[in-house]
Amino acid sequence: MAKEALEDWRRFMQDIKVNSRKVKFHKGEGVFDYKSWKKLQVGDVVKVEKDQFFPADLLLLSSSYEDGICYVETMNLDGETNLKVKRALEVTLPLDEDASFKNFTGKIKCEDPNPSLYTFIGNFEYDHEVYALDPSQILLRDSKLRNTAFVYGVVIFTGHDSKVMQNATKSPSKRSRIERKMDYIIYVLFSLLLVISLVSSIGFAVKTKFDMPDWWYLQPQNTDDYYDPRKPVLSGVTHLITALMLYGYLIPISLYVSIEVVKVLQATFINQDIQMYDEETGNPAQARTSNLNEELGQVDTILSDKTGTLTCNQMDFLKCSIAGTAYGMSSSEVELAAAQQMASDLEDQDVERSTDFREKGKQQEIELETVVIPKDEMVHKSPIKGFSFEDSRVMEGNWLNEPNADVIMLFFRILAICHTAVPELNEETGNYTYESESPDEAAFLVAAREFGFEFCKRTQSSVFVRERYSASGQTIDREFKLLNMLEFTSKRKRMTVIVRDEDGQILVLCKGADSIIFDRLSKNGRLYEEDTTRHLNEYGEAGLRTLALAYKRLGESEYSAWNNEFQEAKTTIGADRDLMLENIAEMMEKDLILVGATAVEDKLQKGVPQCIDKLAQAGLKIWVLTGDKVETAINIGYACSLLRQGMKQICITEISSDAKEVVKENILLQITNASQMIKLERDPHAAFALIIDGKTLAYALGDDVKQQFLVLAVQCASVICCRVSPKQKALVTRLVKEGTGKTTLAIGDGANDVGMIKEADIGVGISGVEGMQAVMASDFSIAQFRFLERLLVVHGHWCYKRIAQMVCYFFYKNIAFGLTLFYFEAFAGFSGQSIYDDWYMLLFNVLLTSLPVISLGVFEQDVSSEFPAVYQQGPKNLFFDWYKILGWMGNGLYSSLIIFFLNIIIFYDQAFREEGQTASMPALGTTMFTCIIWALNCQIAFTMSHFTWIQHLFIWGSIATWYLFLFVYGRLSPSISGNAFQILVEALAPAPIYWLATLLVTIACNLPYLAHISYQRCFHPLDHHIIQEIKYYKKDVEDQRMWTRERSRARERTMIGFSARVDAKIRQLKGKLQRKQLSSEIHSLARSS
Repeated sequence: MAKEALEDWRRFMQDIKVNSRKVKFHKGEGVFDYKSWKKLQVGDVVKVEKDQFFPADLLLLSSSYEDGICYVETMNLDGETNLKVKRALEVTLPLDEDASFKNFTGKIKCEDPNPSLYTFIGNFEYDHEVYALDPSQILLRDSKLRNTAFVYGVVIFTGHDSKVMQNATKSPSKRSRIERKMDYIIYVLFSLLLVISLVSSIGFAVKTKFDMPDWWYLQPQNTDDYYDPRKPVLSGVTHLITALMLYGYLIPISLYVSIEVVKVLQATFINQDIQMYDEETGNPAQARTSNLNEELGQVDTILSDKTGTLTCNQMDFLKCSIAGTAYGMSSSEVELAAAQQMASDLEDQDVERSTDFREKGKQQEIELETVVIPKDEMVHKSPIKGFSFEDSRVMEGNWLNEPNADVIMLFFRILAICHTAVPELNEETGNYTYESESPDEAAFLVAAREFGFEFCKRTQSSVFVRERYSASGQTIDREFKLLNMLEFTSKRKRMTVIVRDEDGQILVLCKGADSIIFDRLSKNGRLYEEDTTRHLNEYGEAGLRTLALAYKRLGESEYSAWNNEFQEAKTTIGADRDLMLENIAEMMEKDLILVGATAVEDKLQKGVPQCIDKLAQAGLKIWVLTGDKVETAINIGYACSLLRQGMKQICITEISSDAKEVVKENILLQITNASQMIKLERDPHAAFALIIDGKTLAYALGDDVKQQFLVLAVQCASVICCRVSPKQKALVTRLVKEGTGKTTLAIGDGANDVGMIKEADIGVGISGVEGMQAVMASDFSIAQFRFLERLLVVHGHWCYKRIAQMVCYFFYKNIAFGLTLFYFEAFAGFSGQSIYDDWYMLLFNVLLTSLPVISLGVFEQDVSSEFPAVYQQGPKNLFFDWYKILGWMGNGLYSSLIIFFLNIIIFYDQAFREEGQTASMPALGTTMFTCIIWALNCQIAFTMSHFTWIQHLFIWGSIATWYLFLFVYGRLSPSISGNAFQILVEALAPAPIYWLATLLVTIACNLPYLAHISYQRCFHPLDHHIIQEIKYYKKDVEDQRMWTRERSRARERTMIGFSARVDAKIRQLKGKLQRKQLSSEIHSLARSS
């Protein structure tokens, strides 16, 4: 409780800090003063300056730019670090200084508060006119103003009405599945306690009524009500309390204390794991709660953010195709891995072919490899961020010597002009850096700069490019008048700028998805289409993001006519405005001439593909939930191998209709058809990917659709949800968690991920560049996504197995001990007499059996992370299902029967001392307790598979502690030790039967378990049994090939991940090789005939 109170206090202080931030507001008469965020009201006019957060949802009125644009970073909302452009209404542009608000009045009518980040409906009444509002004029709370000196805005929503707060979710209480199942086991044991207590009390009542009158030596006529034969019911009820106290050892209350100790120590190991320490940031892994350690080993589905979690949001320009010629010699990660794996496979094949044929195959293999691995790649590594291009034909002005130099120049100019980026001069280096809406735009601009076409300045009406044509360094500054811009949208999948060059020529420059651009080419513009298409396919197979570039020239009259229509549509207010603009843009973006294509590699965070590959091999499903555009998310999917060439993409999209029922029915039909398509698929290598955007997801998460959506999603190898709000992330997480009934893990690094982190069974925050909101809401924090592999596959698997075995063993030992008390009760007329000394029972859980079980929970290990398939033991719950639990309980029942009755049989009529006396009750009880200590500690030793000196110390030390206690306790005064006075020295130690009974009972108790595990390891071994045997016989050292083969087998069959992608590439290359060999053989046969 103290820990939770401290965490609540920290969150409370954080809220106070945020709400106490200051912002300038209009207090009247054109004067602005400071006011705290929490005092802002709807209708206040505020002034936000550069690099400040917006205190509420605002309507943008004007900015420091003449045309009223501003640049906004929405990192805390959708996780994107790219800047968004917002535009004020033209009518409010004159309101660009404090004094202009002296007499400002207006009225805003808008939608009710809602969590949708990407929609807004409203009207603005100003100067007796009504203007339509859309999301491009809205500045959302927790966004940051960037690259703009200041903006003025009107407060629309504050506090909990703001969209970011509407996306907030409550923090649920989280407990692990093992803990929840433990509750049911406790109920079972408590029921057992009640049953045997009732049996004992009924037995006592029967004995009191029928046998007590015959026991004259107890003087029943003078006894109290407890032993009165005339009141057996009262005797039975009174005895029930005694029985409940005596058999209370069946309920392992100390288990909860031991588990807390173990979990804290496990969390300490996680915190101190040097392999999860990030040297760049100095951040270690941190278990912010120890309640969910074992849950890490049972994860079925990972729901991940994209930006900042999977990616660095950095692109590298790698290759390009210009005028039908491919440029760029660098290889992508996919190409390198595929070539290396194929070479390894060819070496491992058991070839029984002739030497000539083998040499021929080797030669062809080298031929294939040279396509993907240039010889000089390692020599010419580019140090330029965002630019890994290598090809001397176009670098240093050498492109002037190429056959199509004019087309190449146009290609470079399109890269430098067709964008929305803003340049910033780095005074230290003298180079320009670029703030852009997408990372690939920045990569294009860096590439254009390196090719000699540097974008250096942007005004409201012009773009300036510094062109360098040769290695001599001579430059020419050129101005391109920016006439119109048709922006990129996920629906259009292209961007176009219309510019006038210094010669007065009007150019339409366009870039976009190749399918979109190719459909808009003129008959004369398809000269390079066939070659470019081939190159695009190769780039796609290499895991690169591609765009096609095209252009056309316009006449003055043609442009004027089109521009008039465009401006008219732009100023139209109404529902048809967007449709009109789209149609007019279509008129311009046709009859284009193809120039070429680009290929960039998305820079993932270090180790992300390898981590995803290992997690996929461990059988984990990975969903990506991102606020990014569909195209960007798909490209990220390719980059991290969640998507690959040949994977069938199922895109669920929303149709254009005002009737919501029609839209919902269409989405349901798409989902049904997709599910049917998956069922009818016969190709064993077929893989499906589900892609859905936020608007469509809003319908898919409806009560009458979500189950069908979940069924479809579970059947797919990859699921990517794009343009989702923070609340939708949480709702998807809840759907997966509740719909599948399996453990979910959400991972993210921004404030927009807090909802899903709280909603998931386990929340993991990444302590990245987006602040600490995700970390503060998380259960575990790591510095990089790649550490998730070790957190789950190593720590998660170990913690699950440790806790599961620990809990099962606890129930076993308490049943084995507690039932012996019941047997003696029945043996002694249900008298309530315990066969054990009170101190024995007190020390049983506290000292004599506690440390070994704690060492099991802290230090136990089976195999390393080299074998990810072993992780599936957790999600399948192999070590804590009812079969396993009841098996351990049965073992406890068997042990209790052996310990009690075998000792009774041995000591019943048997001489115990040299003089011939039989054993007393203290001697029998102490012997039985000795057998318990030996049997239980040997049992835990057989359970362990990893020993250190600590386990040996705790196990054998516990046994030694028992004998030391007996010796010391027996030496105490009889007033303290009672019947145990000198019991070890004088009674037990000299009696051989005591030692023989201990040995016999210990062997008999553990023999069935040894037989069971021997049979299992021989005939039905688990994965870790095989691996342990290989390591025990040192086959991993002596036979490396066998060890490598076993490692490759010890993974789940997966359709995603780098390995699956490489396998697909290998199948493709082998197909090429076989076709080439076949054609060579046919050609040889034709020549010989």
